[in-house]
Amino acid sequence: MARSVFLYVPNLIGYARLTLLFSSCLFYTRSPMVFLALYSANAVLDVFDGIAARKLNQCSAFGAWFDVVIDNIGRGMLWSRLYQWGCFIAMLEWLVFVCTHSLGARWKVVVHETPWLVRKVMEKNFKTPTGTFAILGLHGLPIWMYAHYTNVLSHLAVPKILQYFGIAFLSSGRALCFVVEVFFIWSHILCLVAEDDNSGEAEARK
Repeated sequence: MARSVFLYVPNLIGYARLTLLFSSCLFYTRSPMVFLALYSANAVLDVFDGIAARKLNQCSAFGAWFDVVIDNIGRGMLWSRLYQWGCFIAMLEWLVFVCTHSLGARWKVVVHETPWLVRKVMEKNFKTPTGTFAILGLHGLPIWMYAHYTNVLSHLAVPKILQYFGIAFLSSGRALCFVVEVFFIWSHILCLVAEDDNSGEAEARK
């Protein structure tokens, strides 16, 4: 039964997304338009795997984990190629992945003690204006930066002022994501410290 999870439609879509991502690497410098087409196709499929999971009743812990792994691989690849320091953004996102997925599916549950700004971003599973703004910055900024630096936007007749507005807008959304990321990392650290304290107290009672 467990093996059939790997053949769930959402996970098959995930394998296709990985194929698109790895194929896009071949065109990063050779053909920016082809790279963007493949990378964007991966992003579009990211929408449909969630829809398929809900419609077909094929939600799974593996699928939820796999979806974020693919997202991190794609953004990490792009950030690392865009800038020498881009690897630090990739490292941050993988660190957040470790901290949040240690909680399993519960990481998206907003508790009362969560700071107001983090609650606003995460409520209704990010399906609010604030959450959408943050997710747009997270996913859209590296793609927009690549299209800007490779002059794809200019070739598409996007005015320079609009290009810079897009950078500012998406950067603001990414900064909002950064606030949420720092919260989860710090919360995870506090949980680890609390576990150590509880273990020490238990040992002292023996």
